[in-house]
Amino acid sequence: MISLSQKHRKTLALIFENPVRADVAWRDIEALLVALGATIKEGNGSRLRIALNGCRRVFHRPHPEKETDKGALKSVRDFLRAAGVSDA
Repeated sequence: MISLSQKHRKTLALIFENPVRADVAWRDIEALLVALGATIKEGNGSRLRIALNGCRRVFHRPHPEKETDKGALKSVRDFLRAAGVSDA
């Protein structure tokens, strides 16, 4: 089991919180993914190719905002579940 910092645990809880939030900073999500062992590769523009536990997805960094919108946060949540990560 990976030991997460308090900040990463808080970000993970925010991702799985209901109703879905619209105020989670993308940089916090990226930091959490790295802490979980994800591989992140820069793509064209704002694209990020992310691999974690055999699951692969492409996400877009939000811009010009710093916060992730609800739809993108749901996608991150689905990706984490598919990779075997939960908020428990």
